[in-house]
Amino acid sequence: MNISSQIKTKLLQSGFDDIGFTNIENIPDQRVKLEEYLSKGFHGEMFWLEKNKERRTHPKKIWNDAKSIIVLSKNYGPEENPLKFIESEKKANISVYARGNDYHELMKKRLKEASIWLMDTFEVESRYFVDTAPIMEKPIAQIAGLGWQGKHTNLVSRKLGSWFFLGVILLSIRIPSTDSEKDHCGSCSSCIDICPTNAIVKPYKLDSRKCISYLTIELKGHIPKNMRKSIGNRVYGCDDCLAVCPWNKFAEITNDIKLKAREELNMPDLSYFLEFDKEIFNEFFKDSPIKRIGRDRFIRNILIAIGNSGMKDCVSKIIPHLTDETAIVRAASIWAIKQLVSKKKFEIIKENNLHLEKDHSVISEWN
Repeated sequence: MNISSQIKTKLLQSGFDDIGFTNIENIPDQRVKLEEYLSKGFHGEMFWLEKNKERRTHPKKIWNDAKSIIVLSKNYGPEENPLKFIESEKKANISVYARGNDYHELMKKRLKEASIWLMDTFEVESRYFVDTAPIMEKPIAQIAGLGWQGKHTNLVSRKLGSWFFLGVILLSIRIPSTDSEKDHCGSCSSCIDICPTNAIVKPYKLDSRKCISYLTIELKGHIPKNMRKSIGNRVYGCDDCLAVCPWNKFAEITNDIKLKAREELNMPDLSYFLEFDKEIFNEFFKDSPIKRIGRDRFIRNILIAIGNSGMKDCVSKIIPHLTDETAIVRAASIWAIKQLVSKKKFEIIKENNLHLEKDHSVISEWN
């Protein structure tokens, strides 16, 4: 058995679901595509893309000794089609990948074990990454044969559909490459058509500033008013463009217990989270990827979703957030109340609270 076959067998036994290989010379420089994306401002507040753009253009700039790359995928396929969750307006719709434990920790542990095994077995040096370095995993994964970048810019696999995480291992030796994958989207435009905010501005071009995943996870400030209705009940991420893909006919439910949805994150009541302070938030989400956005952004998202829910009985629970210490929470509270009460009642609430506000971006919410 050659070294690549041994590596593949070992990593599949370790819990990964697909493995691909490519030599470093097969990876084209991504400078032009990256600079086009950044020049249009599509990255929004994701300034780390701009900060590390030079290193991001090619993996050789991450580790100069790299000669080959292993790309690994891990299935997190959900038990149900996430599109059904959109209709439950009073429930907190969390992206399926974030309903289980934090995949970063799971993937990092297994990649570390693989790296140690490579050294012990073959005396091969390696570097491993899962969202921890400026590496453009998706085009590399396509070259390594794990899938192709669909029109929504996410990776699609004929084996796993849309539901998988990616990890990368750089190797200091050259090993044979697997066949690259072709684009199998054809004339399908389902992912473009379903996007609630028209974030896929044209095939293979995503304006992240319009994407609900960006708005609810990456954006630190106020969610633009013209986007709030489109968010619906999505409080952390959005699965629409992934869930609608026809290639999900090949997807399977994950068999990893740590990636299965926690019951308490499986469409809980929106109102359940309204009394979360930082301490409760940190404890509740300690093993979840949601912890990375912090309590304030999460409560902002909850309030926007409640504003879209029609739940008038939540107004009394929202009012205390009008004096929250964080501006994005106060602003979202005002907007939510405005959606749920009559103009007359809103004016009364405004009269009782506007004089307390000093932040101009929040004051504008009252108008």
